[in-house]
Amino acid sequence: MRWDPVRTLREALWIGGGQWAGKSTVAGLLAGRHGLTHYHYDYHDARGHQDRRLAAMVRRGEPAVDEDWEAYWIGPTPREQADRIIAGFAERFVWVQDDLRALVTPRPVLAEGWGLRPELVLPVAGSTGQMVVLVPTEEFRQERIARTPRAGAVGHALSDPALAQRNRVERDRLVAADAVAQARWLGVRVISVDGTRDAEAMADLVADHFAAFLP
Repeated sequence: MRWDPVRTLREALWIGGGQWAGKSTVAGLLAGRHGLTHYHYDYHDARGHQDRRLAAMVRRGEPAVDEDWEAYWIGPTPREQADRIIAGFAERFVWVQDDLRALVTPRPVLAEGWGLRPELVLPVAGSTGQMVVLVPTEEFRQERIARTPRAGAVGHALSDPALAQRNRVERDRLVAADAVAQARWLGVRVISVDGTRDAEAMADLVADHFAAFLP
């Protein structure tokens, strides 16, 4: 088939929202059911996008050094951390679009990740119906944090790991709340994840939302 970078973005389906809402699990199930091309935002963001971030710092004349995790997690307030990461999503979304434009696939792309924000996605998507925001309830989020090892602690050697984890948990709550506010403002559907539905049932719910766009 012919490469069409505009069509790839226009026809993509998007799952955004909060951490620990099951976005990757749902996307994986839908990709398997419908033969979709699954774009895993977190994987690209932690690898290729990190290289681009360092290159951008060099172009701006900033020192291209690894993050000072002590200053990142301990110093700023959770609100400051949330504002920083939300602002950074815009730069990183440019790189997401580059990744997706490079794909040649006869079936829709299903992109998922917390950096896929409604205010960034809608200008390139065909309609609001092509996006959904999944956000865990507070009770379910705390349950995931307690039961998922990588959610239960910040993975860096820090002077006060307990404070860092509290900051991280509150930061993630603020980022998710902002995604919900943006989604509701722009008319994007928000689905609360409370654990009463298993992964297959959540995939059914999201598939129903995307039904008009699925093969």
